[in-house]
Amino acid sequence: MRVLIVSQYFWPECFRINDLTRSLAEKGHTVDVLTGKPNYPDGVIFPGYRAWGCSVEDWQGLKVHRVPILARGRQSGIRLALNYVSFVVSGVLFGPWMLRRKKYDVIFVYAPSPIFQSIPASFLGWLKGCPVALWIQDLWPESAEATGYIRRPWILKLLKRMVRFVYCHTDLLLVQSEAFRSNVAALAPGKSIVYYPNSVESEFYHPPEVLLPEIPGLAAGFSVLFAGNVGTGQAIEVIVGAAELLREYPDIHFVVLGKGSRWDWMCEQAKARGLSNLYLEGRYPLETMPGLMRQASALLVTLADQPIFAATIPSKIQAYMAVGRPILACLNGEGARIVSEANAGFTIPAENAKALASATLQLYRLSDDEREKMGQNGQRYYKEHFDHDRLVQQLIDALRDLTLSFGGKR
Repeated sequence: MRVLIVSQYFWPECFRINDLTRSLAEKGHTVDVLTGKPNYPDGVIFPGYRAWGCSVEDWQGLKVHRVPILARGRQSGIRLALNYVSFVVSGVLFGPWMLRRKKYDVIFVYAPSPIFQSIPASFLGWLKGCPVALWIQDLWPESAEATGYIRRPWILKLLKRMVRFVYCHTDLLLVQSEAFRSNVAALAPGKSIVYYPNSVESEFYHPPEVLLPEIPGLAAGFSVLFAGNVGTGQAIEVIVGAAELLREYPDIHFVVLGKGSRWDWMCEQAKARGLSNLYLEGRYPLETMPGLMRQASALLVTLADQPIFAATIPSKIQAYMAVGRPILACLNGEGARIVSEANAGFTIPAENAKALASATLQLYRLSDDEREKMGQNGQRYYKEHFDHDRLVQQLIDALRDLTLSFGGKR
């Protein structure tokens, strides 16, 4: 198949679509990418790129077409909105010109926030006479409301109408969580909806031999590692609260690897409260993360206490299961259900610092063999439900069926 990937986010930004794109190409499909200029998560354009102007680059034998974009900035709702809008406008204006001599069998949209990045894809699908598949990672407008960026009812109502427009102008909707299905169906009557979960790079299941940095607090004692975005949706206040409650246990360390909009606040709180058991080490290269995760005694995932997040399966759950360490899941809904169903760790109600501290102590007091069994349970569940190679083949089958059915309608 000739596949066009449309995603506002792409390498060197760290997103699931990178590995999925590479795997499609490795299986013999011709793949191009339409994306923006990298600026996530720090909100500034990466070195070697500039915000304005179109560019084409080679990435592992693939052509990556980049359109102009306004960087998202930091902690600014207006800048974030303009970042979203700039990709949609640039994609519609410049995408057809950059891809003017290209023909595709299908367009595949990777859609974490914002969902509206599929608008250029639908326009390109109309121009080129091919179907569009949309992989929904976040529910909109619920996601925008839950993170606090948008609160005005009239704006949320307008966003819902726009989401309905987006869904109606795609040919196949894939959802990363079964709990998304009813919300999506309500705005996309008659559309085909398929459950298609996230996976992770194979390196998480088979960590490569790479030189790992020494992370304070990680390799010694009982370490609880949180890896990923440090933002509003992650409710990282619960980590600070649990660390404060467990400060009398010098052997228990909370280690945070990642950055985001709440990073500065977390650093300020750790200093103000004198939390010597909370290590805020920043971001590390993706290739080091599987090995660093395996050094931890336990892996922590948190989400805010919002209905939208209860429906979400954060992709770090798949990563945590793949590396085979016990999980502390401080969240509600689907994510908690999966960890519990796999018997891969302990689940804690979202934003409950006292319960998180208690569960951490409970895990700390288990034997090494008991904790190892939890990690093995997680790995087994990952192979059964989230294996990368199996899911890539499922996607190929779904896209091929879509192209065949679309051709039959013309």
